[in-house]
Amino acid sequence: MGGGKILRDERGSVTVELFLVLPIAILVLVASIQLIGVARARIELQGAVREGARVAATTPDPARAVESVLAALSPEMREIARVSVERPTRVGAVATVTVSMRHVLGPPFPGSLGVDLSARATMRTER
Repeated sequence: MGGGKILRDERGSVTVELFLVLPIAILVLVASIQLIGVARARIELQGAVREGARVAATTPDPARAVESVLAALSPEMREIARVSVERPTRVGAVATVTVSMRHVLGPPFPGSLGVDLSARATMRTER
C-alpha cells in the first residue's frame, strides 16, 4: 500500500523534467548557431562570386577574377574554396564565376559533418 503513495508524490518531478528537456534545448541552440554560421558563409560566398564576375567581365585575364574572389573571402574560407572562371574572348558573351566549398560544422557535431556550399554569378564581358 505504501508504494501507491510514493507514485502519487510529485516532489522532484520538475527537476526530472528539466533534466530530460535541457539536453534537447541545448542541442537546438547549438544547431541554431551552426545554421547561422552556414548562412554567413553562404552570404560571404555569394558576395565574393559577384566580385569575381565583375572582374571577369571587365578584365580579359581569368586569373585576376580568381584573385578577386579569394581576396573577398575570409582567410579560413580562402583555403578551402574552389574557384572556376569561364570567360569567353568575345565581347558581350557571358563570363561565369563559380565558387564551391565544404563548410564543416563545429562542435558538438562530428568533424566529418558539413554542408556543401556553392555560388555562381554571370556577367556579360565588356572587353
